[in-house]
Amino acid sequence: MKLVTERRELSSQLLRFCAPLVSIAVALFVAGFLLLAAGVNPLAAYQDILVESLGSLYGLSETLVKTTPLIFAGLGVSLAFRMQIWNIGAEGQIYMGAMAASGVALFSGIDNHGLMLLAMFSAAFLCGGCWAGVAGFLRARWQVNEVIVTLLMNYIAILFVDYLVYGPWKDPKGFNFPLTAQFSDAARLAEYFDTRLHSGFFLALFMALVLYLFMERTIWGYEIKVIGSNPKAAQYAGMKTGLAIFTVLFLSGAIAGVAGFSEVAGLQHRLQHGISPGYGYTAIIIAWLAKRSAIGVVIVAFLMGVLLVGGDSLQIYWQLPVAFVYAFQGLILFFLLASDFFIQYRVKLVRGAAHG
Repeated sequence: MKLVTERRELSSQLLRFCAPLVSIAVALFVAGFLLLAAGVNPLAAYQDILVESLGSLYGLSETLVKTTPLIFAGLGVSLAFRMQIWNIGAEGQIYMGAMAASGVALFSGIDNHGLMLLAMFSAAFLCGGCWAGVAGFLRARWQVNEVIVTLLMNYIAILFVDYLVYGPWKDPKGFNFPLTAQFSDAARLAEYFDTRLHSGFFLALFMALVLYLFMERTIWGYEIKVIGSNPKAAQYAGMKTGLAIFTVLFLSGAIAGVAGFSEVAGLQHRLQHGISPGYGYTAIIIAWLAKRSAIGVVIVAFLMGVLLVGGDSLQIYWQLPVAFVYAFQGLILFFLLASDFFIQYRVKLVRGAAHG
């Protein structure tokens, strides 16, 4: 007897709906043993996670604050994935967007609130797009692997921002911390309900709607899918694949760059070391779990926000190390990815051939 896998010809809607729910339940069950080994009551810990992230206005607002950059970055990555272009550089694009927006806030001298925010948004959009556009040009012109280029450019972007906040942009009144001076009021997004929730969240929802309509209701969105699924057929049909590759990577980086604008204008109000704690890398997982759907990105990003905020309660209330929180989140993501496998494939036990 042996196990074999075969691809499902058609997955039922019930299977697609139930598989992620079952995978989350299994992940929580497995994580429960880790909590028990650490001397923690699993049910009490899970209750604390939900209460911390969703049980109050403050908790919900913090979850939405974490969700905001994940939506932007997830949308950018999912757009590239639609064309089978693997943008692994959203983290660096977030940093470049934050850097560009901060440069406008610190040195432009614009006093008008609306004009300042528009200039910051535009700078972040263009800078993030150009940063990813380098990989797009190299891929379109010489077929250079975009995975390697975008991944390595992350380190360049992060270290360049570190150079600025440790060097020429460092706040002389910042007690030697690696950060810039605070932005003026004109460079800050509006906040709501006496919380840290800012208008960047609503901008992220609007961008998700725009991207959904763009991908599902326009000819160019259809061309992206065709080029991604069959480049040779697209070329035969007269589609300009090289220009499309560059444009998609530019837009992918531009949307991720807006996440940097949202963080510095809506949350931090300055550029500082570690402006993104890995949002760009998490966006890769979000885009994959969301099946490259703009609406799916919003849902998965929110669930990730719950995990990020709720996971903090494991450290605060149960004194668990941060490594345990990462392991807990990793288990959930692992089983969610496993559910995707079982949606597409079935595992069968078959009798092996008899030996003579």
